[in-house]
Amino acid sequence: MLSAAEIARGVQGALVFLWRDPSAPTYFDNTTEACLRSFRVMVLVAPLHVILLLVRYSSATVAAEDVEIFFVEALSYIVEWLLFPVVFHEIARRQGWLDRYARYIGALNWINLPGMALAVVFVPLAHLAPPAISSLVSIGLQGLFFYWFLVTTRQVIGAGWLLSTMLLVVSWVPLAFISFLIARYLGVVTAA
Repeated sequence: MLSAAEIARGVQGALVFLWRDPSAPTYFDNTTEACLRSFRVMVLVAPLHVILLLVRYSSATVAAEDVEIFFVEALSYIVEWLLFPVVFHEIARRQGWLDRYARYIGALNWINLPGMALAVVFVPLAHLAPPAISSLVSIGLQGLFFYWFLVTTRQVIGAGWLLSTMLLVVSWVPLAFISFLIARYLGVVTAA
C-alpha cells in the first residue's frame, strides 16, 4: 500500500498544479514504478466514489438489481481509471512524449484523490440544494476538474492550450459515453 508520506506528497503535488507552480511536476517521479504505484490511489478513492454513487442513486429509479449495479459500477470504475492511460500511451508514442508518460499519468492519478475529496463534499450539498444552485455547483466542479487536467497537461507534457484541450476531449468524451451506456443498461431514471 501507499505510505502516509507518499500520500501527502502526491496530494500536495496535485494541489500545487492548481496554482500553476512550475515545480509541480517534480512532486512525481518520472519512473515506471512510480507510475504503477500511482494506480494504488484507486483503492484510496474507491470509498469516496462509493459515496458519490450512493448520492447519485439515492434520487434515481433503477431497473437493475443491486448485485448487477455493483458489478457494472465496479467494472466501470476500473475502466475509467485505465482507459486514458492506455489511449494516451499511443498518443505519447506518436508525439514523442514517452519520456514524460510516467510522470504525467502519475500526476493525473494523484489528482483524483483531492478531486474526489472535493466532490464528496460538494456533490451531496448540491444534491440538497435547489436546482439552480445544484447546476452551478456541478458546472463549477466540472470546470475545476477540466482546469486541473489542462494545467497538468501543459506543465508535465509541455503542450499548448489547444493540444491540452484536445487531450481533455480524448479523456472526457469516452468517460461520458461510458456513463451514458451504463445509465441506459441499468435503466437509471433520475428524479426531475
